[in-house]
Amino acid sequence: MEYNYIKALHLIFVITWFAGLFYIVRLFVYHAEAKQKPQPEQDILIKQYQLMQYRLWYIITWPGAVLASVFAFYLLYLNPSLLDQSWMQVKLAFVFLLYLYQLKCHQIFKQLQNNEVKYSSNFFRIWNEGATIILFAVVFLVILKSAINWVFGVIGIFVFSALIMLGFKLYKRIREKKE
Repeated sequence: MEYNYIKALHLIFVITWFAGLFYIVRLFVYHAEAKQKPQPEQDILIKQYQLMQYRLWYIITWPGAVLASVFAFYLLYLNPSLLDQSWMQVKLAFVFLLYLYQLKCHQIFKQLQNNEVKYSSNFFRIWNEGATIILFAVVFLVILKSAINWVFGVIGIFVFSALIMLGFKLYKRIREKKE
Protein backbone atom coordinates (compact mmCIF):
# COMPACT_ATOMS: atom_id res chain seq x y z
CA MET A 1 0.00 0.00 0.00
CA GLU A 2 2.84 2.40 0.83
CA TYR A 3 4.28 1.84 -2.64
CA ASN A 4 1.07 3.05 -4.33
CA TYR A 5 0.94 6.22 -2.20
CA ILE A 6 4.54 7.02 -3.07
CA LYS A 7 3.86 6.27 -6.73
CA ALA A 8 0.87 8.64 -6.69
CA LEU A 9 2.97 11.40 -5.11
CA HIS A 10 5.71 10.78 -7.67
CA LEU A 11 3.21 11.13 -10.51
CA ILE A 12 1.69 14.32 -9.05
CA PHE A 13 5.10 15.99 -8.88
CA VAL A 14 6.09 14.75 -12.35
CA ILE A 15 2.96 16.47 -13.67
CA THR A 16 3.82 19.61 -11.69
CA TRP A 17 7.37 19.53 -13.06
CA PHE A 18 6.26 19.22 -16.67
CA ALA A 19 3.58 21.88 -16.25
CA GLY A 20 6.28 24.24 -15.00
CA LEU A 21 8.62 23.40 -17.87
CA PHE A 22 5.91 23.87 -20.49
CA TYR A 23 4.76 27.19 -19.05
CA ILE A 24 8.22 28.65 -18.37
CA VAL A 25 9.17 28.33 -22.03
CA ARG A 26 5.85 29.91 -23.02
CA LEU A 27 6.79 32.84 -20.75
CA PHE A 28 10.19 32.94 -22.49
CA VAL A 29 8.31 33.35 -25.80
CA TYR A 30 6.29 36.26 -24.40
CA HIS A 31 9.41 37.83 -22.89
CA ALA A 32 11.26 37.69 -26.22
CA GLU A 33 8.25 39.18 -28.02
CA ALA A 34 7.92 41.94 -25.41
CA LYS A 35 11.46 43.01 -26.29
CA GLN A 36 10.08 44.10 -29.68
CA LYS A 37 7.38 46.34 -28.17
CA PRO A 38 7.71 50.12 -27.90
CA GLN A 39 8.32 51.86 -24.58
CA PRO A 40 6.79 52.02 -21.97
CA GLU A 41 4.89 48.82 -22.91
CA GLN A 42 8.18 46.89 -23.20
CA ASP A 43 9.33 47.72 -19.67
CA ILE A 44 5.92 46.98 -18.14
CA LEU A 45 5.59 43.61 -19.88
CA ILE A 46 9.16 42.50 -19.21
CA LYS A 47 8.91 43.36 -15.53
CA GLN A 48 5.70 41.32 -15.26
CA TYR A 49 7.13 38.36 -17.20
CA GLN A 50 10.24 38.33 -15.03
CA LEU A 51 8.08 38.18 -11.90
CA MET A 52 5.91 35.41 -13.35
CA GLN A 53 8.98 33.44 -14.45
CA TYR A 54 10.60 33.81 -11.04
CA ARG A 55 7.54 32.57 -9.16
CA LEU A 56 6.89 29.69 -11.57
CA TRP A 57 10.52 28.58 -11.57
CA TYR A 58 11.16 28.61 -7.85
CA ILE A 59 7.70 27.85 -6.44
CA ILE A 60 6.48 25.22 -8.92
CA THR A 61 9.07 23.91 -11.39
CA TRP A 62 12.14 23.29 -9.23
CA PRO A 63 10.14 21.93 -6.26
CA GLY A 64 8.23 19.67 -8.68
CA ALA A 65 11.51 18.34 -10.10
CA VAL A 66 13.07 17.75 -6.70
CA LEU A 67 10.00 16.09 -5.17
CA ALA A 68 9.40 13.93 -8.26
CA SER A 69 13.00 12.75 -7.94
CA VAL A 70 12.80 12.16 -4.18
CA PHE A 71 9.70 9.99 -4.59
CA ALA A 72 11.29 8.22 -7.59
CA PHE A 73 14.35 7.32 -5.54
CA TYR A 74 12.08 6.08 -2.76
CA LEU A 75 10.16 3.92 -5.26
CA LEU A 76 13.45 2.46 -6.47
CA TYR A 77 14.46 1.84 -2.87
CA LEU A 78 11.18 -0.01 -2.26
CA ASN A 79 11.49 -1.98 -5.52
CA PRO A 80 15.16 -2.10 -6.60
CA SER A 81 14.46 -4.82 -9.18
CA LEU A 82 13.09 -2.07 -11.43
CA LEU A 83 16.68 -1.05 -12.14
CA ASP A 84 17.28 -4.43 -13.80
CA GLN A 85 14.59 -3.78 -16.42
CA SER A 86 15.72 -2.27 -19.72
CA TRP A 87 12.70 0.03 -20.04
CA MET A 88 13.55 1.59 -16.67
CA GLN A 89 17.15 2.14 -17.71
CA VAL A 90 15.99 3.92 -20.88
CA LYS A 91 13.47 5.92 -18.83
CA LEU A 92 16.23 7.05 -16.46
CA ALA A 93 18.26 8.17 -19.48
CA PHE A 94 15.32 10.33 -20.56
CA VAL A 95 15.00 11.71 -17.02
CA PHE A 96 18.68 12.64 -17.22
CA LEU A 97 17.94 14.44 -20.51
CA LEU A 98 15.02 16.18 -18.82
CA TYR A 99 17.36 17.49 -16.12
CA LEU A 100 19.75 18.73 -18.82
CA TYR A 101 16.79 20.44 -20.49
CA GLN A 102 15.82 22.02 -17.17
CA LEU A 103 19.37 23.22 -16.54
CA LYS A 104 19.42 24.89 -19.97
CA CYS A 105 16.04 26.46 -19.16
CA HIS A 106 17.56 27.66 -15.87
CA GLN A 107 20.42 29.28 -17.78
CA ILE A 108 17.92 31.02 -20.09
CA PHE A 109 15.80 31.99 -17.07
CA LYS A 110 18.81 33.67 -15.44
CA GLN A 111 19.62 35.54 -18.67
CA LEU A 112 16.05 36.80 -18.97
CA GLN A 113 16.03 37.85 -15.32
CA ASN A 114 19.02 40.05 -16.25
CA ASN A 115 17.10 41.25 -19.33
CA GLU A 116 19.47 39.47 -21.71
CA VAL A 117 17.39 38.08 -24.57
CA LYS A 118 19.73 35.84 -26.58
CA TYR A 119 17.09 33.78 -28.39
CA SER A 120 14.09 34.57 -30.57
CA SER A 121 10.49 33.71 -29.77
CA ASN A 122 10.65 31.20 -32.66
CA PHE A 123 13.60 29.46 -31.00
CA PHE A 124 11.61 29.19 -27.76
CA ARG A 125 8.60 27.73 -29.59
CA ILE A 126 10.81 25.00 -31.01
CA TRP A 127 12.67 24.59 -27.68
CA ASN A 128 9.34 23.89 -25.99
CA GLU A 129 9.02 20.70 -28.06
CA GLY A 130 12.03 19.20 -26.22
CA ALA A 131 10.06 18.61 -23.03
CA THR A 132 7.13 17.29 -25.08
CA ILE A 133 9.31 14.67 -26.77
CA ILE A 134 10.76 13.58 -23.43
CA LEU A 135 7.26 13.38 -21.91
CA PHE A 136 5.99 11.18 -24.74
CA ALA A 137 9.02 8.89 -24.52
CA VAL A 138 8.72 8.47 -20.74
CA VAL A 139 4.96 7.86 -20.80
CA PHE A 140 5.26 5.24 -23.54
CA LEU A 141 8.13 3.56 -21.70
CA VAL A 142 6.22 3.39 -18.43
CA ILE A 143 2.96 2.22 -19.96
CA LEU A 144 4.39 -0.27 -22.48
CA LYS A 145 7.30 -1.34 -20.25
CA SER A 146 9.36 -1.94 -23.35
CA ALA A 147 12.72 -0.42 -24.21
CA ILE A 148 11.89 -0.61 -27.93
CA ASN A 149 8.17 0.17 -28.35
CA TRP A 150 8.60 3.73 -27.04
CA VAL A 151 10.30 4.52 -30.37
CA PHE A 152 6.93 4.47 -32.15
CA GLY A 153 5.52 6.98 -29.69
CA VAL A 154 8.50 9.28 -30.15
CA ILE A 155 8.24 9.02 -33.95
CA GLY A 156 4.60 10.00 -33.55
CA ILE A 157 5.52 13.08 -31.52
CA PHE A 158 8.10 14.09 -34.15
CA VAL A 159 5.39 13.90 -36.82
CA PHE A 160 3.01 15.80 -34.53
CA SER A 161 5.73 18.43 -33.87
CA ALA A 162 6.35 18.82 -37.59
CA LEU A 163 2.64 19.40 -38.16
CA ILE A 164 2.57 21.97 -35.35
CA MET A 165 5.57 23.78 -36.85
CA LEU A 166 3.88 23.84 -40.27
CA GLY A 167 0.77 25.24 -38.62
CA PHE A 168 2.90 27.83 -36.83
CA LYS A 169 4.52 28.93 -40.10
CA LEU A 170 1.10 29.18 -41.76
CA TYR A 171 -0.26 31.21 -38.84
CA LYS A 172 2.79 33.51 -38.98
CA ARG A 173 2.25 34.13 -42.70
CA ILE A 174 -1.43 34.92 -42.15
CA ARG A 175 -0.54 37.29 -39.28
CA GLU A 176 2.10 39.05 -41.38
CA LYS A 177 -0.38 39.55 -44.26
CA LYS A 178 -2.84 41.21 -41.86
CA GLU A 179 -0.16 43.66 -40.70
